[in-house]
Amino acid sequence: MARLLLVRHAPTSETGVRLTGRLPGVHLSDTGREIAAHVARLVAAARPVALYSSPVERTWETALEIGAAAGLEPAIHPGFTEVDFGRWTGRTLRDLSRLKAWARVQAAPSRFRFPEGESFLDVRHRAVSACEDLAATHRRKTVAVVSHADVIKTVLSHYLGQPADLFQRLVVAPGSVSILELPADAPPRVVGINLGTPWT
Repeated sequence: MARLLLVRHAPTSETGVRLTGRLPGVHLSDTGREIAAHVARLVAAARPVALYSSPVERTWETALEIGAAAGLEPAIHPGFTEVDFGRWTGRTLRDLSRLKAWARVQAAPSRFRFPEGESFLDVRHRAVSACEDLAATHRRKTVAVVSHADVIKTVLSHYLGQPADLFQRLVVAPGSVSILELPADAPPRVVGINLGTPWT
């Protein structure tokens, strides 16, 4: 049985303020580095055999903290990269919340595609495929994956058997760990969501 520790990156100064997406140059804040060190200790205690990360800087910086604590070299996995928010990238959440399309993002996300970007169904497909690939590669092992809130939420929602439009009901805080078990011959299990976060 493969066990995946799905870690949301620690916070930046833009977390909860701006949709930074895949913008370069967005790094962990001072608080974020403290939270990354905290989550690194939690993940290291689970003794993962491998560590994967989205290529976005804030996830990579979090993964480096985990790697240092767990004695692992992180590897980039593009399946877990941030949503491509297209033309919405870089805009503030306050600004976006005034758009008519914002209500669709919240109420019917499966029917929405970000302008010149991805749909949530695209994200769900690539991230779940990435989880299945890791489960096949690391049978009966624990691995850690550092990713992003919406990516992790779509994965958890899929394995919980939720309709795609309900994934926004899940909360995945910065610096949290969610645990997913993918046995080869039994149903998937979501063991925990949003664990260990000191974020308030």
